[in-house]
Amino acid sequence: MENITDKSLSFKENIADLAKTFWEKIKKICKALFSNWQASTGTSIMLFFILLAFIGPLILPYNGIGNPVYKFAAPSASHWFGCDSQGRDVLAMIIAGTKNIFAISLLTGIFTVIIGVLIGMISAMAKPWVDKILQLITNMFLTIPSFPILMMISAVITIRDNFTFAIILALWSWPGLARAVRAQIISLKERDFIQICHVMKMPQAHIIFFELMPNISSYILINLIMVMRSAITSSVGIMFLGVAEMDPSNWGAMLYDIMNSGALMINSAFAYCLAPILTIALFQMGVVNLANGLDETLNPRLKKN
Repeated sequence: MENITDKSLSFKENIADLAKTFWEKIKKICKALFSNWQASTGTSIMLFFILLAFIGPLILPYNGIGNPVYKFAAPSASHWFGCDSQGRDVLAMIIAGTKNIFAISLLTGIFTVIIGVLIGMISAMAKPWVDKILQLITNMFLTIPSFPILMMISAVITIRDNFTFAIILALWSWPGLARAVRAQIISLKERDFIQICHVMKMPQAHIIFFELMPNISSYILINLIMVMRSAITSSVGIMFLGVAEMDPSNWGAMLYDIMNSGALMINSAFAYCLAPILTIALFQMGVVNLANGLDETLNPRLKKN
């Protein structure tokens, strides 16, 4: 009875320690978001897009119904960024598409991190023959060009929702993260505090979740943000080629419409042509600055330099 009670207390203490460690990490990351100009710039841009995604539709709703009278209308007081080929308000489309872009990028990042961390962790902790098989699979995915494969998959599988889109993108985004996590874990395994855990015969689960994971959490967060950036590029590229059925307000779908409707040749449509391009560029700039700023703040090697 005493042993059971001791184990229960030990488990609760471990959970409390883990919660405390992650809370300290969260506070450190929150502090890092505004600690240098890159992190501050990236955070501000991302907060702007978050507000745009959730509050924007309440201010300027988008119903998907156009008016042929306003086809390729120039910017005006009624339509700040003009109208598209169907007479739909471009600004309302940009705002409506923000939520889709966020959903696709965030889901892709989460799925990629789950797959990459799981495979990298298993590869680093398992027996050598398991490591060799997983590294062979990882290298195979790394050597195959992802974008043509994504195009082929998208052409075969009809993409109608953000969840499916994210899974397809994540299937070809995890190998680099898996290799990096494996290298990090192999390096950490040689540290004194991990060797002490083995000497004390602590369970493997304790070593993984209470010792290793907290030490690579910052690295995983930065990679999550960078995967989100790559997901935006890939999703917009696939939508631009027209191989996915998505809402016309998706920024990639807007570029596809610009290309196929001849908007580039119409003077009054200049704002319509520029709007999705500048929005994508601004979003990418925010993600890159946020990732670089966090890396500079949380990476001890960069701190020393």
